[in-house]
Amino acid sequence: MAFSTAGRSVPLADINVTPLVDVMLVLLIIFIVTTPIVARPIHLQLPQRVDRPIDRPDPPPPVTLRLDASNQLSWDGASIGMGELRTRLQAQAWAHPGNEPELRIATDAGADYEGLAKVLAIAEATGMRRISFVR
Repeated sequence: MAFSTAGRSVPLADINVTPLVDVMLVLLIIFIVTTPIVARPIHLQLPQRVDRPIDRPDPPPPVTLRLDASNQLSWDGASIGMGELRTRLQAQAWAHPGNEPELRIATDAGADYEGLAKVLAIAEATGMRRISFVR
């Protein structure tokens, strides 16, 4: 935008700094208001270093289930039925509360999905949370 002054016919080339000063004053006020809020100390209770080792119980040995092509289930090599699986898994979950053993499930290539779904449903119902699939 060109402005002319009395006696000059050339436009002024100076920029208008008033909006810049207004923005800077608004930012200064914002920083003055927010700085005391940010600068308040926050009291934390951090954990202290312990020189003694933490006693952690050894994890129980994993349980290996195998479902073969004829939908026969085996527990660590011994053949079991679906009804017995529920009681054994419940006993394992109750024997080690909070630290239940890992359940490793292996299936043959010809095993039905329905058998595996039953095993997973029983494992979930008994409270087994650490389940992995192996070959």
